[in-house]
Amino acid sequence: MRRRNLLRFAGALLPVSAFAQSARAAEPQASKVVYHLADLDKVGFVLGNIHNHYDGMGGPENVTIALVVHGPALKAFHLADAGPAAAQDLATLKLSGLDLYACINTMRAQNVTLKDLLPGFVVADKGGVVKLADLQAQGYAYLRP
Repeated sequence: MRRRNLLRFAGALLPVSAFAQSARAAEPQASKVVYHLADLDKVGFVLGNIHNHYDGMGGPENVTIALVVHGPALKAFHLADAGPAAAQDLATLKLSGLDLYACINTMRAQNVTLKDLLPGFVVADKGGVVKLADLQAQGYAYLRP
């Protein structure tokens, strides 16, 4: 008799336990986004999107944003070629928490090192596209404006 009552009690708890688990699964996770930038003519547009993204989320504390740069777009971030406005814009975004990745393959093709780029970049040592895939596997949403 006791065993039957225990089984009924356990059976009654299962739906509550399952509901609690699904409620925990539905809790929002911190938003993570990776922007893919390869086109030189889209640099200003993408940086503007990132500013707007931080604003739209209510500030950098509510979102993690990474920027992976490869191809011709990396030229916009060469110290020798970047203007003061671009340097200031990137510095402001970096202070907001933007993670900056430069593709090693593009760096080699353009014959640059991290010292030749605006401050804040980290080398995507397996390549820009591999870094994009790795970040997506970590739960980052992928955006290519």
